[in-house]
Amino acid sequence: MKALIIEDEELIAQELQLKIKAVCNDIDIIEVLPSLKIAKKWFFENAEPDLIFMDIQLSDGVSFELFNMYTLSCPVIFTTAYDDYAIRAFKVNGTDYLLKPIDEEELKKAIDKSRNIIESKSVFPTDINLLIQKLTQPHFAQPAFKEKFVVSHQRKWMPISTKDIACFMKEHIHYIFTFSGEKHILDFTTMEDIEELLDPRLFYRANRQCIIHIDAIQTVQPHDTQKLTVTLKPPLKIQADVSREKAPAFKKWFDR
Repeated sequence: MKALIIEDEELIAQELQLKIKAVCNDIDIIEVLPSLKIAKKWFFENAEPDLIFMDIQLSDGVSFELFNMYTLSCPVIFTTAYDDYAIRAFKVNGTDYLLKPIDEEELKKAIDKSRNIIESKSVFPTDINLLIQKLTQPHFAQPAFKEKFVVSHQRKWMPISTKDIACFMKEHIHYIFTFSGEKHILDFTTMEDIEELLDPRLFYRANRQCIIHIDAIQTVQPHDTQKLTVTLKPPLKIQADVSREKAPAFKKWFDR
């Protein structure tokens, strides 16, 4: 089975190739395309492969633009650094959406699902076409995100506007830290529950214990191990580590 990778982060593309070989050694990666511009040219000059692994947000545009130019009948496994509501809502049997860093077990399931489509010679489900249509519309409606969180303060309920929140931390229990340095206990079960309510353009899950606001970041320190240390602006004295696996996705989120 011949496959194509469309991914603008070299390290992520290399790791994806290794993981693909680890779970399905019969897949031949014929090309890695690092940009939307190169991908457009490649499809103009070449026949489509059996399978495509496609990053959604590339450095020079959104990969869904390819579907406006070409009619692709092969399965596409989308990869993304953003746990987008629309993507989760449109998850269907015909193809799959994998959140970076990509889990090998999920990757194997996605490939097997795509292989079934190829062998049965079926076509893209209607839901896929609807997803592409919606996400390529200029005024695609963004999902509604939580505007405030209610905390207990001096035996009273007090709203904290989401735009005032610098980060969320888990230290046995969950806390909100505001840009002004206030710290409040947040009554939530998991960080995953909190993450789902936040705009991924503004908030990033740095690690299992910390979600940070992009405007709260003062510096980012790279290390020889390729992990990152994020320091938040004063008056907060908070540092959060970003793993080597998540570092490329974080850089793309931060440098936009």
